[in-house]
Amino acid sequence: MRAMVLAAGRGERLRPLTDTLPKPMIPVAGKPLIHYTLTYLKNCGVEEVVVNLHHLGDMIQEYVGDGRQWGLRVFYSWERNLLGTGGGIQKAAPHLLEDAFVVMNADILVELDLHDVFRFHRENHAAVTMVLRRDPEAERYGVIETDGFGLVRQVLGKLAVGSGPWNRLMFTGVHILEPEVFSYMEDQENAFSIIDVYLDMLRAGKRIMGYEMKGFWTDLGTRARYEGLQQMLEQRDVTLDALVGGFGAKRSGA
Repeated sequence: MRAMVLAAGRGERLRPLTDTLPKPMIPVAGKPLIHYTLTYLKNCGVEEVVVNLHHLGDMIQEYVGDGRQWGLRVFYSWERNLLGTGGGIQKAAPHLLEDAFVVMNADILVELDLHDVFRFHRENHAAVTMVLRRDPEAERYGVIETDGFGLVRQVLGKLAVGSGPWNRLMFTGVHILEPEVFSYMEDQENAFSIIDVYLDMLRAGKRIMGYEMKGFWTDLGTRARYEGLQQMLEQRDVTLDALVGGFGAKRSGA
């Protein structure tokens, strides 16, 4: 199994922490955030990971190296200019062409069994599966709407396939992609979003599925969320063992 970790961003909402650290290197319980991301992927059965780099990327590459301390093979995709989620994935294509692969934002911690997501993806013959969740702040993150079968019917209000009402969910930053996704990307150097690619795929009638997760999820993209996680860890409302287990580990106390 292969994965890509999106780690190139500047992390501006976490400044001043990210003035001197790339976002994946911010400390969580004494270790860089990317340590937990790679541990999680390894525990989910991933063997190879490509990490895209830009802002202070040397620090990430120096810490992670070839990935052997996690039992992984890690490769790097450097971006001279930030390419966005779509452009970043496109540039890393040489590492991702053989089979379905998972893409994961570098600034999240999630309680999710990827084996279940891959099973759902294959059973539904999906070109893409987006991991979604219910959240009262879904509007702030951007709403993804699915029908009763899990088919994505509307993305960020930009395209409706059929008529609702549908489930209004938010995208977690975890998705599974088939290599056919690359055929919907133009060969370009400019930045673009993977969401725009998904819109083109929906217009072409491709099956994009939404897998609704139930476990804990947080992003660490802002100081408030970063500090909130630190507090939850101190109070043991959530444990790092649960977040890196990769096999549906339960929240402590649940």
